[in-house]
Amino acid sequence: MPAETHSRGGDLDRFDVEAIVIDQLAEILGRDADELRPEVRLRDDLDADDFALLDAIDAIESELGERTIALRLDDDELADIVVVADLVDCVAARLGLGGRAAGAS
Repeated sequence: MPAETHSRGGDLDRFDVEAIVIDQLAEILGRDADELRPEVRLRDDLDADDFALLDAIDAIESELGERTIALRLDDDELADIVVVADLVDCVAARLGLGGRAAGAS
């Protein structure tokens, strides 16, 4: 699904980023998107490895297009991504959208 379908008025917000991250993770990990709540641990609960996370980052970059020029992550940052919300936070921060949304774990 193109990024534009996640956005309201053409501008992305943190909820749009979360939807894109979850959609891409679900596709790459072969999971139902409903399983990918913010507190779900990527490695421990979903058996994701760094290669799957890198694939997810690439898919998210493709989905977001030109807005993701600075989305590249290094190995140290990958180690810091533990739960789904961490990946959402990382992408949102790179897009200048700030921290977690209210109510997120």
